[in-house]
Amino acid sequence: MTKSSLAPLRPAIEVKGLQKRYKDQVVLEEVSLGVKPGEVYALTGPNGAGKTTLIRCMTGLAFPTGGEVTIMGRDVHNDGPRARANLGAVVEAPAKFYPQFSGSQNLSMHAQLAAMAPGTKKISRDRVREVLALLELTRMADRPVGQYSLGQRQRLGVAAAILAEPKVLILDEPTSGLDPLGIGLIHRIVTGLATSGCAVILSTHHLREIATYAHTVGILTGGRMVDSVDLRARQAAYRFRVDDPVAATQILSALPYVKKATTRTPYAIAHLGGESRVPDALSQLTSAGIRVFEASPDHFDLYEYYRERVEQN
Repeated sequence: MTKSSLAPLRPAIEVKGLQKRYKDQVVLEEVSLGVKPGEVYALTGPNGAGKTTLIRCMTGLAFPTGGEVTIMGRDVHNDGPRARANLGAVVEAPAKFYPQFSGSQNLSMHAQLAAMAPGTKKISRDRVREVLALLELTRMADRPVGQYSLGQRQRLGVAAAILAEPKVLILDEPTSGLDPLGIGLIHRIVTGLATSGCAVILSTHHLREIATYAHTVGILTGGRMVDSVDLRARQAAYRFRVDDPVAATQILSALPYVKKATTRTPYAIAHLGGESRVPDALSQLTSAGIRVFEASPDHFDLYEYYRERVEQN
């Protein structure tokens, strides 16, 4: 195996020290983040936190006061056409379309424009039909967009964003105006794209839903990124209901595969790195004379964590 195959993946999109000011008003302050291929990054925060401004800067629609944004190693603001050739986005949804033209015609025009970007290939009519079917819009494909509901226009916007099979996808509130079935559809599409290697950033208020498939959640408030939550690490935590939680926590902390152990009476909580470690952790506890009454995953409540972090700031 070569050294290059062992090298960690570089972020498909990276934000470094981003700042944005309007006269004396600070909108974004030293915001940094990175999303690797195959990752889903959920951006959340209260209204007015700066999420849409951050997304506009990441997509090249707004210029930052300081810092930089790169997509596939290219600067979005200094090498815009080449950087954005790898980008699909819906900003300030629902996306705008020509209401007198059909959904299929709008996507065909979008395909022609996308093919003009440097290094891109022509998008076929079959691809247009494919994304319409994926977003469950085949029945509406030949109807004027002016007849679409808000949810249908929202889905058409996502169809346009993924039309050119981008390496980076940015969606601003993609489930706004959608019913539960539409929300589930967008979530499945996002998950599928990430599985195929696309880096996805989406802003959302649907915390409990995105907690099931996002890899990282960034909490933005007052223009600052106050926390970045690795949901994969959180999901690797297990709780042990024991007769002596303090002693159990000390034992678990000493195990080489335990990243972190804490006490939450009557539980000892341990980040084991995976379910396969649970039997050995149980064995270590019982060998030390700790009585274990229950062992189960310690489900992380993203909503409660988010509420606490926002209130602290």
